[in-house]
Amino acid sequence: MIQKERIKDLNQNPIKKGRYVLYWMQASQRSEYNHALEFAMEKADQLNMPLVVFFGITDRFPDANERHYFFMLEGLRETRASLEKRGIKMVIRHISPEMGIVEMAAEASLVIADRGYLKIQKDWRAYVAKHLDCPVIQVESDVIVPVEVAYPKEAYSAAVIRPKIKKHLPNYLKPLDARIPRKDSLHIAFDSFDIQDVPKAIRQLDLDRSVKPVDTFHGGTFEAKKHLKEFLWKKLDLFQDLRNDPTVDYLSHMSPYLHFGQICPLYIAMEVLKSNSPGRDAYMEELVIRRELSMNFVFYNENYSSVQCLPEWCLKTLKTHQRDPREYTYTPEELEGAQTHDPYWNTAQKEMIITGKMHGYMRMYWGKKMLGWCQNPEDAYQTALYLNNKYELDGRDPNGYAGVAWCFGKHDRPWAERKVFGNIRYMNANGLKRKFDADQYIKKDLKIN
Repeated sequence: MIQKERIKDLNQNPIKKGRYVLYWMQASQRSEYNHALEFAMEKADQLNMPLVVFFGITDRFPDANERHYFFMLEGLRETRASLEKRGIKMVIRHISPEMGIVEMAAEASLVIADRGYLKIQKDWRAYVAKHLDCPVIQVESDVIVPVEVAYPKEAYSAAVIRPKIKKHLPNYLKPLDARIPRKDSLHIAFDSFDIQDVPKAIRQLDLDRSVKPVDTFHGGTFEAKKHLKEFLWKKLDLFQDLRNDPTVDYLSHMSPYLHFGQICPLYIAMEVLKSNSPGRDAYMEELVIRRELSMNFVFYNENYSSVQCLPEWCLKTLKTHQRDPREYTYTPEELEGAQTHDPYWNTAQKEMIITGKMHGYMRMYWGKKMLGWCQNPEDAYQTALYLNNKYELDGRDPNGYAGVAWCFGKHDRPWAERKVFGNIRYMNANGLKRKFDADQYIKKDLKIN
């Protein structure tokens, strides 16, 4: 049973006579533990109709490049095959999603959509709801506690939202059973974009090709579950103690897969909660509280991609100190090329460029150092977003925007005042050395091609 709080009517149109029920898959790019998909199957069964799944590939998703699209198509290829095993046709088209779903819905009785929190994702769904003459129903599947249930406005910090989420968790930490639709849709003929050969499919897209795919991570639910299994077996016990040490790998690596909706946070939580590991609570804090705080942030704050998203105390202290002399200043090009005086920062930047994923603790250090190296806070903020979105597989999403904002004081408190940073929390190389063997970290000797 899918909780009613996950379900929202985006328009008030009546069900029309059609050939199928249509699920518009966009944010939740998976065939399992997908509330929107299961709800769509339920509706299709009630109407005694087949279910068809649609996915639209736009060349112009903001800040996305070949690296991101390659990872996404690897996952979609697996999802399509998995859906076919359940008798569900998946149609993939090279078209902006909101335009593609309007075309596909011409013969649909109703449309089910998953939910996204970024402005472009909300705009797509609003456009579709307005331009279709059948019902459009949104089902939330990429958070554990629905965003409006968790908190009715922007939360100031994790301390504010934590008790609210914990209060509601028992209602939502429930397994989601998979069903098989009564009517097969594989016989329905559609034109579809061929993604079986991912490199060939990528060549047919008009993409930013400046950032190439990585070998470190491959897309898809199977890969996500493989990383999760290794984390639970080998890393969770020491996660609390070693998660902030980038010289060892005690991370789950779930963020790229969560970004593309290739694994459900509810599924991860259910697996983690089976363990009595000492690292369980620390990981649940990151998976649920911190991650869903970021969803709250971008959902309620339209300025999430600008320094203007920061609370008043941050803006005030940054303005007071924006003309303070910087010991070092770097151009965006020098920063992108990892050409600073700081070997720890350079290694973090190289790690992101080469592997597609920077260690979380180093990403905090990385973001904060730019505040001290750019001409003003706005330049630093935009440079951090640009680099994070360009190279990180998990960039361009609520976690990425919230992570950058945190480096500039979001979801934090005022600290002792100092030059340049004002009351913003400060990090330096000595702090790294107290946490871990920082010199061992730079021995990775990463090379940018």
